[in-house]
Parts: sequence; C-alpha cells; structure tokens
Amino acid sequence: MSENSLSSSSARGRPDFSGKNSRFSKPLFFLLLIAGLTFAGLNLVSDVEETNMPVTSYLPFFLLGLALLIALGFEFVNGFHDTANAVATVIYTHSLTPGAAVIWSGFCNFMGVLLSSGVVAFGIISLLPVELILQASSGNGFAMVYALLFSAIIWNLGTWYFGLPSSSSHTLIGSIIGVGVANAMLHGRSGVSGVDWDQALKVGYALLLSPVVGFVCAGLLLWVMKLFIRNRQLYQAPESDQPPPVWIRGLLILTCTGVSFAHGSNDGQKGMGLIMLILVGTMPIAYALNRSLPADQIPRVAALTEVTAHQLLQLQPAATPSPVARDVLTGFVGSNRMNASVLPALAETLSEVGDQIRRYGSMDNIPAQAVTNTRNQMYLASESIKHLQTAKVALPPETARNLKAVKTELDSATRFIPMWVKVVVAIALGLGTMVGWRRIVVTVGERIGKTHLSYAQGASAELVAMATIGAADGFGLPVSTTHVLSSGVAGTMAANRSGLQFSTLRNLAVAWVLTLPVSVLLSALLYWLFTHF
Repeated sequence: MSENSLSSSSARGRPDFSGKNSRFSKPLFFLLLIAGLTFAGLNLVSDVEETNMPVTSYLPFFLLGLALLIALGFEFVNGFHDTANAVATVIYTHSLTPGAAVIWSGFCNFMGVLLSSGVVAFGIISLLPVELILQASSGNGFAMVYALLFSAIIWNLGTWYFGLPSSSSHTLIGSIIGVGVANAMLHGRSGVSGVDWDQALKVGYALLLSPVVGFVCAGLLLWVMKLFIRNRQLYQAPESDQPPPVWIRGLLILTCTGVSFAHGSNDGQKGMGLIMLILVGTMPIAYALNRSLPADQIPRVAALTEVTAHQLLQLQPAATPSPVARDVLTGFVGSNRMNASVLPALAETLSEVGDQIRRYGSMDNIPAQAVTNTRNQMYLASESIKHLQTAKVALPPETARNLKAVKTELDSATRFIPMWVKVVVAIALGLGTMVGWRRIVVTVGERIGKTHLSYAQGASAELVAMATIGAADGFGLPVSTTHVLSSGVAGTMAANRSGLQFSTLRNLAVAWVLTLPVSVLLSALLYWLFTHF
C-alpha cells in the first residue's frame, strides 16, 4: 500500500468532492464581496466627513484603498488556508457535506471575528519597532505594512498550492520580525535591536508549544475516551457516505463550530491590527484617536495623568538639561534597559498628554495637526508603562496602581477597532473559507494517518484545538489553527496505533521550520525595496 493513499476499505468512505456548487454560489459570493467593500467605503467616507477635514489630495485615499484591499486579501487567503483544517474532520466523517461544512465554518468564522476582543490584534502590533509605529503615516510606515502583507500572502499561497497546512500566524510573526530587523540595520543599528524580543518570545512559545499540546492532548483524550466510553461505533471509520449516528454527528458539528469560531476570533484579529495600523497612517484625524470616548471622561484622565506625573518626578527628579522625552522613551521601549531618565521622561509625556486633552475637552476637538502627535505620545507612554511592569521596576504601590490606571485609559483612546473594520475582516475571512479549501482538507483527512479518520479521532482533535485556541485568545496570544489541529490528528493516529504517513509529517515539519526564516528574509527584502522606491 502506498503511504500517500488510504487503504481500499477506507477509500470507500472517502468524501465525494466531485459535486458541483450550487448555481447561487458564485452570485452570492460576489454579492457578499461587493456588499463588504461598499460597507467599508461608506463608513470610511462617513468617518472622514465627521472630522470636517478639507480634502486637499486624493493620494492618501488611494494608498488607503490599496492597503485595505491587500490586508483584506491576506485575511481572504487566511480563510481558505487555515480554516480548511476546521472542516476536515466533519467532512471525512460525513457529518456534513463539503458544501454545508464550508458554508457553516465560514459563518462561524464571521461570528468569531465580530465578537473578538481585539487583544490579539494589538499584541501582534506591539511586536513591531515602536519607532515604525510612531511613523505610521510616513513612507517607512507604508513600506512596513506592504512588506508585511505581501510576504505573508506569498508564503501562504505557496504552501497552499502544495497542500501544506502552514501557519498564517507563524508567517505573519516572521514577517514582522523581518521588517524590524531590516529597519534597525538600515538605520545603522544591530538587527537584534529592531524587535520587541520579550513579546516575540512570548508569541514564539505559544506557536512552538501549541502543536505539542495538540499532539499530546488529542492522543490522551482519545485514550481516555476509549477507557470510559465503550461504544464501538465511535471508534470506527465510516464505511460509506452515510452520516454517523445523530449524537456522534452532533458532537462533531459542535467541535467544528468551536474551532471555526475560535479561529475567527484569534486569526481575524491579526488582520484587524494591520488595518488599524493602515488607518492610523493614512487617516490619523479620523482613526488615530478613539473619537467615541465620552467627554466627561477627559477631566478624570487629565487629573490622573497629572497626579501620576507628579509622583514619578518625586521618585526621580528631572536632570538639567533634560534629554528629549520621546527619544528617551523610544530607546527604553526598544532596548528594555532602565536608566535614570526614563521616569522623568514618562512624567513629562504624561503631563503633556494631560495638558492637551484638558485644553481641548474631548477627542473630537483636537485639531488635525495635533492628532498624530497626541496619539504618538499616548501610545509611547502606554508602551513605556508596559515595559516598566515587565521589567518589574520597584515603585510605590500607589504609583504602580496609578500607572496601571493611566495605561488603561491611554489604551482605550488609542487601541480601538471600529465595528465596520470587524465586519469587513469577518466577510473576507468567511468568503476565504468557501474558496480553495480542498487541498488542505485532503492533506489533513488523508495524508497524515494511514487509516481513515474515525469519529472519535475527529472529535478529539477538534475538541483540543477548540480549547487551545480559545485559551490563547483569552491570553491575547496568537496560535496556529493549522498546527494545533493537524498535530492533533497526528496525535490521535499515534494513540490509535493507526500509523502515520511520515512523508507528509516530514513535509509539514519542513514547512513549519522554513516558515519563519523564509518570511523573515522575504519581508526584510521587500521592506528594503519599498523604502528605496
């Protein structure tokens, strides 16, 4: 028997992929696509009109539209690349037909994105060098965004073409690291200084450990099920195209729903974070600050920043002459090295933020020419506080509490995602789920183990994937649906002693190993090219 095919008995239970799509599929696809783009366009126009900003050039609108299309393209590719993993088990156990599974998964992805918290989105963004985030509206900012998106899309499409379940999360992290390293080297610094390595290690551990968790926990879950649930039917592979008993079918559809929802909630946020970076860079007057914050919150925030700044200066008085606060804090965030100038610089920045918002009374009243600077000061102060907390700098309890409260207020003003952004990302991810899913589904369903997936194996792999991705989402960490689910399937095959197709596992491992260095090199090269245009 060839390693690349299932046994003849298992092949009889193979899903039928020859069915034609409904004649309504294409019209519905294009209708949703046009509706999503129209919805995004109308909201953009409305948000810009509310600022009363005179239009002097249409170039920012062109750059914004192009960047948004590419960012949504990334989410579209993510949809058919990653979400195919979620439907493989229900398709190969005949719990749902391929068409129904894909449509249902697309809907669950849509809902996962809409109900996501946004924590993962800004966790991804914080990997970027702080100086590039502060220069989001400059040429380097656009070069950064385009390099990230193009490198991620190129690698995702390449691995999809060969049917390899590679990770979109892994690819995006590598692209971010590549941009950070290239930016540092272009400015004559060591490439190591171009990335927030504390955050990168935190994300790296999540990506590294999640496949191990998937393999071990799915195998253990199958073993426990065999120990306590004696229904033999649960551990059999389908012998025909008939659906399983109702209770088994319900369990498998439930796990597919959970994985699809968790994927949308976790992976959809990566696109949202990039889109917010694009919006801040191209239309800062509309998107740099959260204009929906209530005006009565401003005096409280201003008073809190003033009190906290005073406490910091009592701990460490400013030197004379004092260095530029922005330079001090940017250096601190980039290197994570504490020095005597950090607390006075943070105090000065908080004091300036408090003065500005007190002077204008609300976010809506901050003039266009001051918006970007105010947002940058808020963002830099928030990141500095985070690094103080990470470095466990000894501070009086009251000062530490005030800094935590200030960070919460600053984040509410700078780290927000408009509902229309969630909607268009949800549509892109959902539509992507319905296209091009077959290559990855066949790999997961047929080329990991030597036997057909049993009902219990499919349920075990997806239950573990759903729980792992959901937990990571709660902690604000990106993980790979692909890695967790495909390793979970492998774990159930190993626990069941079904045999593994090592040629496929070797290819998956090669893709996993190569994703990071290839995406780092590709994004670094693209960033260098774009900065020289």
